[in-house]
Amino acid sequence: MIRNVSEELDRLTRLVDRLRRDCPWDREQSFETLKTYLLEETYEALAALDEPAPEPLRDELGDLLFQIFFLARLAEERGWFDIGAVARRITEKMIERHPHVFGGQPASSAEEVKGAWERRKRRLPGAQEDPLGSLPAALPALATAYRQTLRAADLGFDWERDSDVVRKIEEELAEWSAAAGERDLGAETHEIGDLLLSIVNLARRRHIDPETALRLANRRFRHRFAEVARRARESGRDVSEVGMEELDRYWEEAKKR
Repeated sequence: MIRNVSEELDRLTRLVDRLRRDCPWDREQSFETLKTYLLEETYEALAALDEPAPEPLRDELGDLLFQIFFLARLAEERGWFDIGAVARRITEKMIERHPHVFGGQPASSAEEVKGAWERRKRRLPGAQEDPLGSLPAALPALATAYRQTLRAADLGFDWERDSDVVRKIEEELAEWSAAAGERDLGAETHEIGDLLLSIVNLARRRHIDPETALRLANRRFRHRFAEVARRARESGRDVSEVGMEELDRYWEEAKKR
């Protein structure tokens, strides 16, 4: 039986208030110190989204929600706003962003909704001068690349075919190879950046979130390398003492498993 949502949120609000008042550690926290925890909990929630089980996601969303309530509590202490104002503003914002639901502008598809949203954003102050300027400055580079190319594509600046992007990737790879041959680190950095941006473009066109793709690839690498290290230990050696040919064989076996 699901309990009343308002009751649970009120309970969480009271919990945060008491921790802030009675816990020495929580009393010392500030906007600056909570940045790290907010980021960590966000990434842990992302990891939970990759899991098929509901419990990890429930728990990580709770940890993230706690950070939001705690930050709102700090803002309230400064006389800025409280958690109620946070909820009220996001509700108003979502209503404004969904005129096809709450207003008289019908939309029959997700693409129509997206197109209408982009048109509204272009009417915001400064949007004509810098169409990408409203993207959050603190986004990780990979997420920024994805969001920038997505918005540019919405404005009509995009490749015609996926194969064009593939050719661009091959072109950037060749340019990196030339820069590497000249031992020009600055040029290499430039070309690697262009190569990464082209790969993000391909992911976007294939409706793949590059952050998710890379996170899953990182997880596969970690698990497979742990298996490689285990095989090395079974042979009585540290992984650093095993030759590359043997390590590669362990790696291929780990991939198959």
